[in-house]
Amino acid sequence: MKEDEAASKARPPHTELYALLNISPEAPDDEIRKAYRQWAQIYHPDKYQSDQMKDTATQNFQRICEAYEILTDENKRQIYDIYGMEGLNSGLELGPKLSKADEIKEEIERLKRRKEEEEISSHVRPSGLVLADMSLPQFLDGGGIMQGMAMSSEVQSQISKRNAIEIGGNLSVNNNSGGGFATAVLRHQVSSVASAEFMVSAGLRALIGAQMTRHLSVHSSATSGIAVSLRDGSVNLSNAWTRQLSESSSGNIQLSLGVESSIAVGWQKKDEKTSATGELKFGTSFIGASGQYTRHFSSKSHGRIAGKIGSTALEFEVGGGRKLSDFSSVRWFYTIGIQGVSWRFEFHRGGQKLLIPILLSSELTGGFAAGALVLPTSLYFLLKTFVLKPYFLKRERRKALDKLEQSSAQVREARGKADKAQQLLLNVATRKTTKQLEKDGLVIIKALYGNRKAFKGSESQEVEEEVASQILDVTLPLNFLVTDSGQLKLHPGVKKSGIMGFCDPCPGEPKQLHVEYTYGGDRYEVLVDDYDELVVPQAEHRI
Repeated sequence: MKEDEAASKARPPHTELYALLNISPEAPDDEIRKAYRQWAQIYHPDKYQSDQMKDTATQNFQRICEAYEILTDENKRQIYDIYGMEGLNSGLELGPKLSKADEIKEEIERLKRRKEEEEISSHVRPSGLVLADMSLPQFLDGGGIMQGMAMSSEVQSQISKRNAIEIGGNLSVNNNSGGGFATAVLRHQVSSVASAEFMVSAGLRALIGAQMTRHLSVHSSATSGIAVSLRDGSVNLSNAWTRQLSESSSGNIQLSLGVESSIAVGWQKKDEKTSATGELKFGTSFIGASGQYTRHFSSKSHGRIAGKIGSTALEFEVGGGRKLSDFSSVRWFYTIGIQGVSWRFEFHRGGQKLLIPILLSSELTGGFAAGALVLPTSLYFLLKTFVLKPYFLKRERRKALDKLEQSSAQVREARGKADKAQQLLLNVATRKTTKQLEKDGLVIIKALYGNRKAFKGSESQEVEEEVASQILDVTLPLNFLVTDSGQLKLHPGVKKSGIMGFCDPCPGEPKQLHVEYTYGGDRYEVLVDDYDELVVPQAEHRI
């Protein structure tokens, strides 16, 4: 899987036009012209008498002419290589003064950034949090199970290229007391390396403040801020420095001076599978340390261990979460500490969060603490094995079938076009095959292109039936591509579904090309991935 991902990053993003002419993405202009002339001789509409054949030839001839026009124009070719046909059709036009490749790429990036900024400026991003704090001991003592509740909401909007505004509020109730506050923040991008924030808050946390952030170098940044309380006039000063220690880790120092002064030193590390954070904090009335380690078991699930120790806290937390969809996830955590034993359930949907902490016991007893951990963990694994996993497998299967059904009409249309394109290749391909047979040269006797699963002999009968319709016979177009000298070459990094007479029989699925051929009286066989190079004949292909 990692090899496939690395290969996909290394290959050119847009190669359909190169596949159409069967040339390399690095092909010079003379090679492009030569390929164009070859295909134009086959698909020129004037060569055909019947209306059906003439219509098919016209459609394919227009495709060839478009590919030739784009790939022989330096500016258009640069745009296509980076952004494909979408870039050419979406207004990414380059000035006539640009001639160097670097200048063209820089201009394309500038235009793309401008489009992204325009989209951002009209985009409003809301987020919110609902917290329902529950207490089982309070409920057993005859009180209500709800110990407190809090709600907060924020709306962020890019009001211009350099300015953004955030408006939010919070309401909370804890037993018989409650309160709230509202906040407005204006962010201004001073330059490419500096930004400023201005904040005002009303309510229980009535204050005004400002802070400035600046990138000191490629690997470090600093933030300085001041906040003044409107209730008692107290002033709080803050400074923070962040430094990139390595490709995956960074460190930071935070200094706060005010009613509660403190200094904190932190560290973060994150890679593809794991992330870890740690912090040591000293204050005028407290001292403490905290740490957290997260492990991603798959793209959908993770586990986490966290802990705090200090003059005001002592707790240990373990739990994890799972993605339900691209936008939703659930999490569960078990916490044990000086405040007792508790669970915390979280539901995340987009920018919205629902948090439900449940205090199970304010006293620490070994049996209860162990049971509170073992019971839900065992229940989760039982549900995962017998309920969740079968459900998600069934859902993924249904999604795959729905996707296949939705794309079936598109595939049928593409197959029809591929069949018509092959009909126009028939005469020349037959003539080439006859010449190769006469001199015992290269003849493609069977070529199949499609779903990779179809070429694995260990697949079940059910899978074989499913992928049988996801295979395309491409024997004829490959025989057409055989040169007079008895060679066939398909270029690396070029998706084979774009070759004339081919199509994509299974969109979204990994594909392979299986070729059987004869040469010099011997029989050969080869199997290559979609973007791999194919050069035949080769001695190692001999059966």
